[in-house]
Amino acid sequence: MLPYEALEAEARARLPEAVFDYYAGGSGEESTLADNTAAWGRLRLRPRVLRDVSSVNTGTELLGARLASPVLVAPTAFHSLAHPEAERATARGTREAGSLLVLSSRASRRVEDVAAEAGPWWLQVYVFKDRGLTRALVRRAVAAGARALVLTGDTPVVGRKRRDRGDSALGLPEEDFLANLEGLTRRELAEQAPDVTFADIDWLRELSGLPVLVKGVLRADDARACLHHGAAGLIVSNHGGRQLDGAVATAEALPEVVEAVDGRVPVLVDGGVRTGRDVLRALALGARAVLLGRPVLWGLATGGAEGVRRVLDGLREDTARTLALAGVPDVSSVGADLVARTLWR
Repeated sequence: MLPYEALEAEARARLPEAVFDYYAGGSGEESTLADNTAAWGRLRLRPRVLRDVSSVNTGTELLGARLASPVLVAPTAFHSLAHPEAERATARGTREAGSLLVLSSRASRRVEDVAAEAGPWWLQVYVFKDRGLTRALVRRAVAAGARALVLTGDTPVVGRKRRDRGDSALGLPEEDFLANLEGLTRRELAEQAPDVTFADIDWLRELSGLPVLVKGVLRADDARACLHHGAAGLIVSNHGGRQLDGAVATAEALPEVVEAVDGRVPVLVDGGVRTGRDVLRALALGARAVLLGRPVLWGLATGGAEGVRRVLDGLREDTARTLALAGVPDVSSVGADLVARTLWR
C-alpha cells in the first residue's frame, strides 16, 4: 500500500475532477473532515517493552464473522464512478483481503450481483420517505445473504458539500444511480425520511431478523437509547465530515460512547483512519474495529479489486508492525494503557 497521500494523489490524477471532489469533499468549511484525521494524531502512544512479539495476530471476530484484521470497508456510494466493475470489484478485493464489506444503499450495482462476489457483508440502510422502498431493499439483502444491517442515523437531511457540482457533473448513468432503488427519482434518493427515530431500530430488526447496528452515534445518551431499542452494535461516525460541519471528531467522541456501552455490544469507529497507528489508537480507546472509506475508493480507482485488496492488506500489515512496536502480540490484548490521554491537545 502506498502512503495515503501518494495513493490519494494517484487517484486524483486518474479521476475526473468532479468525481474526485465528490469522494474527497466534506460539508461546510470541511473543518470536521480535516479534524477527523488530525484528532488521531493528537493521541500519543505508550508502548510496552520486553514483550514477545515474534508472532503478531491481527485477526478478530465480529458478529460471527472471522476477519483478517479489525479493518472493515465503510459504506460509500456509486463505486462505478471510480471503476467500471464498481462495487463488484470492491467486494472481491474486500473478500480476498479477509475483510467485511458494508454495502451502501446507494451502490451502483445490484445487491445480488455484489453479494455474489463478496465474503461476509452488511447492508447500510437509509430509511426513505417511501418506507416501502426501504422494506423491499432490506428483504432483497436478506435473501442475498447480508449478515447485518447498518442504520445510518445522521442523515435526516443531506449536508451541503462545498465542492458539490451537482449530479450532472458526475456523469453517472441512471441505471447506476438507482441500481437498487427502482421507482425513486434522483431527488427522492437524496431525501431520506426526516422522521427516523430510535423506534426504527426495532422496525428493521423485526423486518429483517438480522442484527442492526447504528451508524452516526457521537453521544452517550444516543448510545444508550440505541441499546434500549436492541441495537447489536454502534458505529461512531460523523459521516466522514460530510454531514454536520463542526461535529466532534470521531476519535474524540469514541471514549464517551464506549463508556456508555460498557461492553454490551461492539463499538466501531470510522473517520480519518489512515495508518496502523490510527487502528491501534482506536482499539486502545475501546473500538472493536475501524471502517475505511476514502482509502478504499482510492484503491478501487487506481487498481480495481486488486487495488482494494492492496489497501486493506497494506493497512493490516502496518497494523501488525505497529502492534509489534507497541509490544502487543494480539489485537485482543490492546488496552487503554497504550494511549496517553493527557497529551490529547
